[in-house]
Amino acid sequence: MDRLEKQLQFIVEIDKLKSIYRRTYLIDGERKENTAEHSWHLAMSAMILAEYANEAINIERVVKMALIHDIVEVDAGDTYIYDAQGALDKPERERLAADRIFALLPADQEAEFRGLWEEFDSGASADARFASALDRFVPQLHNFHTRGRSWKEHDITADRVLARNITISDGSQRLWEWTQTLIARAVAEGLLKEK
Repeated sequence: MDRLEKQLQFIVEIDKLKSIYRRTYLIDGERKENTAEHSWHLAMSAMILAEYANEAINIERVVKMALIHDIVEVDAGDTYIYDAQGALDKPERERLAADRIFALLPADQEAEFRGLWEEFDSGASADARFASALDRFVPQLHNFHTRGRSWKEHDITADRVLARNITISDGSQRLWEWTQTLIARAVAEGLLKEK
């Protein structure tokens, strides 16, 4: 298979992300978002909110991570952030998915994409920490603007939201402070139970 054929095969394969639905609702509340929409929204958020990163970042790398980080969900599916049972085998499921999906690409692109995915997953750089912070931050906006719909459906409480998302502060202290304010407002408005 030549280079172009491999690249096209990968492009066709990742179209499946449009069929992987998450627990987060679109802000209009009409339906749950899919992983492709989430990745696009995250990439746009990175460009808009880059000034709030704790450290100097390379925005091109952050955007790439935003677009690449959930490609493994084609095989592994989306693991809900509050699903303790699903988290147990998530690393193995995602590693196997990464092995298969990134291998569809020509070797140079496979190495680049796999490297960015691993960097995001490990939080090993300022770029990865900021991308990860946004990955945790953006769903809080969705939950707040849908009147806590997903939180309520899954009986999630404010203490769990804060505990599970504290890593936002690793990439952006400013966005973590804003998240805490948002969660406090959600509790005050009855969108989220405190405990």
